[in-house]
Amino acid sequence: MNNQITNVYIWDMDETLILLKSLLNGSYAEAFAGLKDAQKGVEIGKMWEKHILQISDDFFFYEQIENCNKPFLEALSKYDDGQDLSDYDFNQDGFSPPHDDLNKRKLAYRHRIIANKYKQGLHNILDQEMMDVWDALYKMTDEYTDGWLSSARALLEQCLAGNEDPTICNTIAGGVVRSNATGSRHINVLVTSGSLIPSLVKCLLFRLDNLISHENVYSSWDVGKLQCFQWIKERFDNRNTRFCAIGDGWEECEAAQAMNWPFIKVDLRPNSSHRFPGLTLRTSSNVWNLHV
Repeated sequence: MNNQITNVYIWDMDETLILLKSLLNGSYAEAFAGLKDAQKGVEIGKMWEKHILQISDDFFFYEQIENCNKPFLEALSKYDDGQDLSDYDFNQDGFSPPHDDLNKRKLAYRHRIIANKYKQGLHNILDQEMMDVWDALYKMTDEYTDGWLSSARALLEQCLAGNEDPTICNTIAGGVVRSNATGSRHINVLVTSGSLIPSLVKCLLFRLDNLISHENVYSSWDVGKLQCFQWIKERFDNRNTRFCAIGDGWEECEAAQAMNWPFIKVDLRPNSSHRFPGLTLRTSSNVWNLHV
């Protein structure tokens, strides 16, 4: 359909789709003026930190490639020769920071495995005991934050559907949906200031992986959010594409302004309308009508 509209939602992660830093430093609890137990928030944040780092190291090569951050998993795909990695020994291949083509290929191999594990989901990685721990922590966090995590996830679903009812759509794959109701296409993209591998693990742990595909996760750690926004525009842009950025920070706000994209600022404060829960699809849809 030549006139099909594509809506691309560019999300920040920390303090937008998930809460972590504000739990650890107590700023989330402070926003509630004594109604939240700040120490409990800190303890919850520390548990998340532990799980994120452990899974990153144990299953996603983070200990090996921590100092080799790339802005997205496909960044080195041209160096991947497609070798069968089923019997490849990642602990004995002599990998070092990828300054030459050989080590870029070795990093590309790791990125390929990471992408496959992301697509398979945590249930194919963690044992049942760990799955139960993870499930309990998610529920505890969602309860402590008055449904922040589940509300954010529900809005991601609604944005993909292009409808207040996320069931009125056909899911194609990996965070791209074509809406039955509107005939339009909807895409979720993540641009996070964190490093790439822990950010992908966060997507898995916070149940966002079926709403944001691995190729749509960008790390602005080294390049900045404006550069990531420019790459996203190059990937998806045509005359019928609309972009909207959603986040809590100044960097994504300034980057959106530079791109002349509408921006929705998410706020921790409980009386703010642009927060989870509270932010609705109506807000994210109307922003294009209000943006000049």
